[in-house]
Amino acid sequence: MNYTQQTRLKVALVGYGAIGYSACHILEADPRIAIDQIVVRNAEKWGGKGPAQAPRFVEQVDYERRPDVLVECAGHSAVAQHVVPTLSAGIPCIVVSVGALSAPGLVEQLEQAARKGGTSVQLLSGAIGGIDALAAARIGGLTSVRYEGRKPPLAWKGTEAEAAQDLASITAPVCIFEGSAREAARRFPKNANVAATVALAGLGLDKTLVALFADPGTSENQHRIVANGAFGSLDLTLCGKPLEANPKTSALTVFSVVRALANRAHPLAI
Repeated sequence: MNYTQQTRLKVALVGYGAIGYSACHILEADPRIAIDQIVVRNAEKWGGKGPAQAPRFVEQVDYERRPDVLVECAGHSAVAQHVVPTLSAGIPCIVVSVGALSAPGLVEQLEQAARKGGTSVQLLSGAIGGIDALAAARIGGLTSVRYEGRKPPLAWKGTEAEAAQDLASITAPVCIFEGSAREAARRFPKNANVAATVALAGLGLDKTLVALFADPGTSENQHRIVANGAFGSLDLTLCGKPLEANPKTSALTVFSVVRALANRAHPLAI
């Protein structure tokens, strides 16, 4: 759909946590984008707490209002619950929780639903860069892809690393996981969306090597991709500041959502 200056891209947003909240308030300044509905649990308690655009809070996507696009930023369970049926209804979707696609069969479900609805699903790059180059390199043939993720020790609280390490007393970098991207996404679902994104852009979930570190030497979320193939070699490091509202999330993830919607709503996309 082409949007004129008078037409606004009507968005259904799934999730109103740190990512959804931040994205909404940035998008208030864009006259071409309207958050029309926000899908949350217990919608009644959210009345009057939304952005200035005053969207409707609902517990299921309201297809009668026919959003132009749905954006998922609510966590892994929301992909199967909301994205799959929305694709089947012919509405394009944007997915933040890419790690959810490590679940057996979910990629196929998304593809089948998109074909049924005659639409498509976009997986966001989120906190990492270089995904366009990696996906292009895959066409020529990749031989190896490794992703390394480093976060401050306390950013791993609430994960299995907390049971294996005294996070508060770590004084040198500790590798808390090494294995496939599929296993990383399964065991660290709230921290490994980047690993899954790198894998899906490159060699796949089972052939992409992932190493995760608790590193007291950094106050940022650090991501590194090392890839080799017919194209040559790639070594990209990105140091992202954490989202103030949630230190486990990169601020770049929010900006990635805003950019994806702007590319749909504006006449020039990059």
